[in-house]
Amino acid sequence: MTTPHFRAGVILVVRRADGQVLSFERSDKPGNWQLPQGGLDGEETPVIAAWRELREETGLSSEQVRLTGEYQGWTVYEFPDEVREAGRIDGRLGQAHRWFFFDVLDDRVEPTPDGREFVAWRWTDVDTLIAEVADFRRPGYLEVLT
Repeated sequence: MTTPHFRAGVILVVRRADGQVLSFERSDKPGNWQLPQGGLDGEETPVIAAWRELREETGLSSEQVRLTGEYQGWTVYEFPDEVREAGRIDGRLGQAHRWFFFDVLDDRVEPTPDGREFVAWRWTDVDTLIAEVADFRRPGYLEVLT
């Protein structure tokens, strides 16, 4: 019997020198912006997953960014009913994330959205990002970014 659980993952905060963060618009929810994120694969460590997800979802690598920190706790959210009912989450209750902070080496860097999960990108201030992220994700953003 399968039991519901929380998927472990990472959230990536990519910053410019002016403090703005890189956000992406979701392909399935126009107007919903968020930080890149993704799950851990197999026995992957969170830091390895962070670099993989960074490359997969933004096209950025160690040539454009440097890892500058990690939030020491995990943030957890439960999926709202409409997400669970959509059937895309394999019976999971929600997600638990480690957060990683990256600084760009050149403020003119341009990421490449993956085209599947994200269709657009922009630099934004933290307050705007928090206001535009999906409600169920907002508590973690507030905890880590403010």
